[in-house]
Amino acid sequence: MAVATDTHRAIEAVWRIESPRLIAGLTRLIRDVGTAEELAQDALVAALEQWPSEGVPKNPGAWLMTTAKRRAIDQIRRNETFKRKVEEVGRDLEESTPDIGEMVASDDGIGDDLLRLVFVACHPVLSTEARAALTLRLLGGLSTDEIARAFLVPEPTMAQRIVRAKKTLAKANVPFEVPQGEELAARLSSVLEVVYLIFNEGYSATAGDDWMRPALCEDALRLGRILARLAPREPEVHGLVALMEIQASRAAARTGPRGEPILLADQNRARWDQLLIRRGLAALERAEALIDGKPGPYVLQASIAACHARARRFEDTDWERIAWLYEHLAETTSSPVVELNRAVALSMAFGPETGLALLDQLMEFPSMQNYHLLPSVRGDFLMKLGRLAEARSEFERAASLTRNERERTLLLDRAAACTEPA
Repeated sequence: MAVATDTHRAIEAVWRIESPRLIAGLTRLIRDVGTAEELAQDALVAALEQWPSEGVPKNPGAWLMTTAKRRAIDQIRRNETFKRKVEEVGRDLEESTPDIGEMVASDDGIGDDLLRLVFVACHPVLSTEARAALTLRLLGGLSTDEIARAFLVPEPTMAQRIVRAKKTLAKANVPFEVPQGEELAARLSSVLEVVYLIFNEGYSATAGDDWMRPALCEDALRLGRILARLAPREPEVHGLVALMEIQASRAAARTGPRGEPILLADQNRARWDQLLIRRGLAALERAEALIDGKPGPYVLQASIAACHARARRFEDTDWERIAWLYEHLAETTSSPVVELNRAVALSMAFGPETGLALLDQLMEFPSMQNYHLLPSVRGDFLMKLGRLAEARSEFERAASLTRNERERTLLLDRAAACTEPA
């Protein structure tokens, strides 16, 4: 029983690592993400049946790929509706069948296949939520249950979302290819957006009882590192990786012993992961070396994160440079959320009155009306200015808008701290 349990753990680990490569390679053959995933899972079932008694093969990834491709050949042969595909790909498969093990043992252009799969999973024909779910499923190797728990939705809801996404891709006949030219920049932006969305959901959970979900951060970081290997000449990819590495370095310091949030100013910087910081700064250097023109939004955000990482104490932070970087980021994105962050930097560099002046302009944006961080930051500025009654009201409003229980508690604590002295 112990051997079987060890083997099952090994299979689980192999699956998490190899499933994206399997699905990518199979999608190249049959041009359908849904069918490719089914064939990959068939190979997983075969491993679960055979490996406990026969042992884990020397090259488990190649074993899974060989098994999956043989099943793909069988399915194509059986299904008359795939006759055209047999004509298109059957010749190559027939020729490779005698040496298929040798074929899959080689790299087989799998890096290109993975990159194509990234662009398929993040295709703009899908909603942002569907892109994130499908990316975690196909490239992160997560089960439907794991993705559902990560995004706090029922498993059947997430299952339907994934099924609909695959049907949408098939119906739209999305090509299994990396876009070229101007389309590449636009589509790459969508890919990076999805990866950062996954990271952010792990870094600051929008809802639920936990302030962070570290597993989601790890998945996003792994996807980003894969993407950097697949697209080494894209500065924004390295910029995103740098941003995530540096932000992830603070994970251990962002929560207290009971899971309560700890704000940046109060964090014990000795708990920041120096290895992740060094990795992040190195990725930022790679990004900056590749820039031809103005830096993009992820490089700018990584530069801001680097300012925090380089400060040994909170008091050492170069807030003027951070405000300058946010000014350039605002020009790039036109985002009121970026302006809110710029207001924070301005307040730290030049005083809370300066930040408050910019913040008040943002209150007119419809998208900010129910954004809890606006009253949260405003409450902080007002508290520093000694306007405690107004600050308490803002913290209470922010608490009423957040869906995260840990954050609500923090905001109510700050509201209580604004009580006027008797």
